[in-house]
Parts: sequence; C-alpha cells; structure tokens
Amino acid sequence: MIDLAGRRAPRGRLVTGSRTSRPVDTTMLHGLRVLGPASTWASLAGMMSLDDLVAAGDRLLGLPVPLAEAADIDAVVEDWGARRGVRQLREAAALIRPDVFSPRETRTRLLIMRSGPPCSEPEPNGEITLHHGGRTRGDLVFRRESVVVEYEGEHHLTDPVQWARDLERYNDLALSGWLVIRLSRKMRDDEIVGRVAAALRNRR
Repeated sequence: MIDLAGRRAPRGRLVTGSRTSRPVDTTMLHGLRVLGPASTWASLAGMMSLDDLVAAGDRLLGLPVPLAEAADIDAVVEDWGARRGVRQLREAAALIRPDVFSPRETRTRLLIMRSGPPCSEPEPNGEITLHHGGRTRGDLVFRRESVVVEYEGEHHLTDPVQWARDLERYNDLALSGWLVIRLSRKMRDDEIVGRVAAALRNRR
C-alpha cells in the first residue's frame, strides 16, 4: 500500500507500506484507488529478481488482453529518477516484449537468448500462416529459421480434445515447413538450450 500524499507509510497486518509525493498514475478497482499497472510494475523494482520483473512487464503488454502500452512503461521508467531499483527497472524494460502469454514463455525466451547460440530473437506468440491458408501462433517463433518452440502444459496430455488439436496443429506446421521443438516443465535448462540450438543449426 502506498500513501500518495507523502505521509507516513501505511502499516497493518499483511500490509507493506511505502510513501511517495511524486506523481503516479492511479485507477479505481473495486471501489479502491490503486496504482495503475505501469506504476505497480515499477514499484516492484528491487523487490524481485530481474527475470520476475521482466515476466511482470511482459504481462502488461501480453495476452490475452494487454494491461498497458509500451509508452506507459517508458514513461514510468523515465519518471523513476534515481529511486531504488532504477537500474534494474531500466534493464527489465529493455527485455520486455509484447504478446507474451505466460511467465514460462518469458523465462524460456530469456534462457535461450542468454545461452549464446547465434540466432534471431524469437517472437513471443508469433503468428504463422499455414499451408492451407489458416493461421496459428507459436509460443516462441524463430521466423528466419522456420523453427517454433512450444511449451507443453500437462493439460495437453490429459485432455483428449486438446491433444487431438495439438496433433493436427503440429502436422500442419510440419507440412508448412516449420520445425517444432516441444518443451515440458521437467526439462533441464541445458536440455532446452541444447535442443533449440540443434534445431537452429539444422536450419542453416
């Protein structure tokens, strides 16, 4: 909870308070005046890891419905001045991308990009035109190499309808010239990096 008048920070059970006299964007939520999405994100700087801050920022611009615009993030970083966490805030802002659907996608993208294999940056949930003219989205799309990385949740295996849709989609991607790399939550980081790097080398 933040006191916007710069008075003593609110305190109470399960309440962590802070205060500010600087202008911040606010909105009404369930009858309460709260910080806007971009200011809420900025206030987390210094309180969480860089990757978690990036994931939170990705959600602001992400799917299914964006909560803010890139200009909002740029503005809040510019207004942050020399306050705590500003360096982390700037670093995170540079790594935020639109159209991300889940924190897992964010962390996988950052893992791959930090691993060193020379490649174009993958597009989160990039749109792909299939051989029959239909369209789909891939979790992480390496468009130049025609490689798509898909993260499989457990529901993909336990839901027969979803499984049938997945098979049809993967077959359509293959017929459209795409190499699909499927990941699961149980795969190690080095295994993920190795499989993606091998796929990218295969397409050069």
